[in-house]
Amino acid sequence: MKKLFMIIIFSSFCFWAKAQVSDSASVSVDSVLHQLPEIMVKGERPMVKASQGKLIYDLPRIVSNLPVDNAYDAIKEIPGVMDMQGALSLAGSAVNIIINGKVCTMSAEQLTTLLKTIPVSKIEKAEVMYAAPARYNIRGAVINLVLKSGIGEAPSLMGELYSAWTQKYYENLQERGSLLFSSNKFSADFLYSYGNGREYSGNDRYEKHLLKGTTYDLSQITRGHSRDEDNNLRLGMDYSFTKDNVLSFVYSTQLSKGTYHNATTGSEVSKADKYDDSQLHNLKLDYQSPFGMKVGSEFTYYKNPGSQFFKGVMNNTDTHFFSKDQQKINKWMFYLNQSHQLPANWGINYGVQYTTSTDNNYQYYFDDVTGDYIPTNSLNSKRKEHTFNGFAGFNKNFGDKFSMDASLAAEYYKTVVWNEWTFYPTLNATYTPKAGHVLQLSFSSNKQYPPYWSTNDAITNASSYVEIQGNPYLKPSREYETNLTYILKSKYMFTAFFNHVPDYFTQVPYQSPDRLVLIYKYHNFNYQQQVGLQTVIPFKVKNFLDSRLTLVGYYKREKDNDFYDIPFNRSKYSFMASMNNTFTISSQPDIKFVLTGFYQNGTIQGIYDLSRSFDVNTALKWTFAKQRVQITLKGDDLFNSSFIKTSIDYANQYSTMKTVMDNRAFTLSFSYKFGNYKEKQRKAVDTSRFSK
Repeated sequence: MKKLFMIIIFSSFCFWAKAQVSDSASVSVDSVLHQLPEIMVKGERPMVKASQGKLIYDLPRIVSNLPVDNAYDAIKEIPGVMDMQGALSLAGSAVNIIINGKVCTMSAEQLTTLLKTIPVSKIEKAEVMYAAPARYNIRGAVINLVLKSGIGEAPSLMGELYSAWTQKYYENLQERGSLLFSSNKFSADFLYSYGNGREYSGNDRYEKHLLKGTTYDLSQITRGHSRDEDNNLRLGMDYSFTKDNVLSFVYSTQLSKGTYHNATTGSEVSKADKYDDSQLHNLKLDYQSPFGMKVGSEFTYYKNPGSQFFKGVMNNTDTHFFSKDQQKINKWMFYLNQSHQLPANWGINYGVQYTTSTDNNYQYYFDDVTGDYIPTNSLNSKRKEHTFNGFAGFNKNFGDKFSMDASLAAEYYKTVVWNEWTFYPTLNATYTPKAGHVLQLSFSSNKQYPPYWSTNDAITNASSYVEIQGNPYLKPSREYETNLTYILKSKYMFTAFFNHVPDYFTQVPYQSPDRLVLIYKYHNFNYQQQVGLQTVIPFKVKNFLDSRLTLVGYYKREKDNDFYDIPFNRSKYSFMASMNNTFTISSQPDIKFVLTGFYQNGTIQGIYDLSRSFDVNTALKWTFAKQRVQITLKGDDLFNSSFIKTSIDYANQYSTMKTVMDNRAFTLSFSYKFGNYKEKQRKAVDTSRFSK
């Protein structure tokens, strides 16, 4: 792989030498130029337009001058979107990503990994919905990434090769190759990506643990390293019988291996060696009819076996064991949606969806010396879930200035513990008083489900001091959010938001009063609330500088009346700010320089206090050979300052933890497009609740 990377870099200089003769001057992405004799008229294109409750962005134009080479980095350039330590947010709240109107339900980490393997040249546009209508089979804030289709074109074969070398404390290699065959009625796309790298990590902890009237001062220093190898393969096919009469099939697989080695010194002296090997297979079949019907099914198989050796000493107590664990999930999903376009600009839609899953888990402990089975903390469980969902909605255009889209979904959720109905209203109302001015009001409701493993009645020893407990009574949280957005001159954006989350759940530590143990466990709070304002201000300096400033201020409150023996009701004002600057160094050759920064003030999470953090990033992009070849040099988190320090000083709980990790990264990447390249992305696989 390393040799391939060097060969590709060397080849790029050959392309450059040839390109100097034929490359033409680049065209600015933010302006349209019309050249007439003696006259030049320059007009700025709208950054965003509104249509049927959606804000539609010409994303390829937005990122064309930026050192962006994958879909994830492209999404971060949508105004209002922020990347908060690998989790995308919109107006201060989590946002879902769907592809071509199809649900993408991976976890934030897995989705980020997937999107980073997708070339940006495949994107056609991005549709932002602060409240997704029920017909999308997803709820809450949504970004619909619309990708180019190969159907309806002359037969052709196109593709791209990509390679990137990242250096942090250790090295990381990423490579991918993709092909797209398209014809008048049939298209097939293939994507393979490979990643191999190492990571250095650790943390410094200090605890004051009150146990039966005695306070124990505990200081622990943990350092470790890991190696991961990932293989991703996707194959998709579309066949168009007639216009809007399309049959689609997708198969995808993800294969990963990882090893993790940690050592702790101080109050605890321990060593842990972990191994895991996961595989995921997903098959999906969809059909879209010319009379508004969409029907489909999906099957997912996931298996994640692992093992751990642990030896530790703390407070004159030895802890040592060998453990084996596995999570195996089978999941089926079926849906049927129907829409009708009626006279007088009325539309109605309705549909049903059924999802069922079986989660098989085991966790066995053995004596690492004798090999004897230890029944304490061992577990073998099987859990089933059933979800029935039905919805009905309508949309209506009232002239050219006002439109409305509303829906109501009813969901029945059944497990061994829970058996309940939930209703989800959604509303989008858009008013356009004149060109370039948009006022949009949205209301959405949603439900978030906890990870499968967190609902098991299991106890896992992470170290001699840290214990991870499952919670079989953990229930999904409900979310209600309202946004009011005003867009001025098609580029300045102002958003007021409020969200209320009953039964909000998260993992919070607790120092046991009966044992010298720190317990990590998911809990349902009474609620979480946030209210705030977001402002997005873009500006330019001729054709040299293109900038965007994003500011978010908010008030956050969390309450839990049943958190062990220390209920809490906490709140805090906070803010975030980010700024993106793109400098055009040269038009010929085409060279761009990017400087970005992000700052987040301190906030809270349960009884946690989270420190402030910031990062500064740079990038240099060189594009040549008629835009077919791109070389990018990036520096991320230059001051290694993005990690958050957590602390607890509440009631009888006191602890601090600082993450120690070299997040500073330098990346050199190369991409080459051939055959007028464009590619299609397929629906991401639902792994949001699988083990990590």
